[in-house]
Amino acid sequence: MPSPGARLREAWVARPIMIPGVFNSLTAKLAERLGFAAIYLSGGALSAGWAGLPDIGLLTLTEFAEQAAVLARATTLPLLCDADTGFGEPINVERTVRLFEESGAAGLHLEDQILPKRCGHLSGKMLVDPETMVSKVRAAVAARRDRDFVIVARTDARSVEGFDTAVARARAYVSAGADMVFPEALESADEFARFARLVDAPLLANMTEFGRSPLLSLDELAALGYRAVLYPLTAFRAAMRAAEQTLIALRDQGTQRDLIDRMQTRAELYDLLGYTDWETRDRDYFTHDPA
Repeated sequence: MPSPGARLREAWVARPIMIPGVFNSLTAKLAERLGFAAIYLSGGALSAGWAGLPDIGLLTLTEFAEQAAVLARATTLPLLCDADTGFGEPINVERTVRLFEESGAAGLHLEDQILPKRCGHLSGKMLVDPETMVSKVRAAVAARRDRDFVIVARTDARSVEGFDTAVARARAYVSAGADMVFPEALESADEFARFARLVDAPLLANMTEFGRSPLLSLDELAALGYRAVLYPLTAFRAAMRAAEQTLIALRDQGTQRDLIDRMQTRAELYDLLGYTDWETRDRDYFTHDPA
């Protein structure tokens, strides 16, 4: 079977793809069942949903890589991972790439922010100089053992230094070996179109809700030249709202009887888990006669 990185590349070459953020293994399994081509580990979702922390660079490389391994084991879909700023200087980026690759991920993206990083759609971001980010991209490319492991360079320059600087940085990152470019927080459909015309590389768009970018459809972004689109917190936000509404109803009504039709059933859960296959294999181990 081709490597995870090769399968991710094959997916976006075949057609523009949606990459939903998955916040646990069951969500990853569900995304595979529903026909998505790839999945995404969001640093924001991991920080909030797993650790109850804001997305400001508080989690460590090993925490990210461990969660990547959990998701990669749960599904055959290629997994793209948020690697923040690479967890250090260029020499640290080498280890970052190797741990994510060993986790079973298909690729990662590195951003050109200074720690403490910020969500790409919030104010207060600061950037490393372009030469430092170029060095990180070079280190990432050199460190991967599988040449198909995908290195995505993200630039946050649009909301810090302006659109033209974002384009210049992206071109430098491509020259350093980045396989794909992720322009964060573009502010209009026209900016998405102009960026695609000016940067000669596969492009990744981020359609996060409540941010600076308009929520363009996959077809709209594909027509502009984007090969992949992230939805990093879409499922997470919907799930959190549903959890809140469920807990409020349970608290106020003293029973969950009126909530049953909103729930995944036990049978549906067991089906998604492949529970019957586990039972069958366990029984066969005890009853199989090697003679």
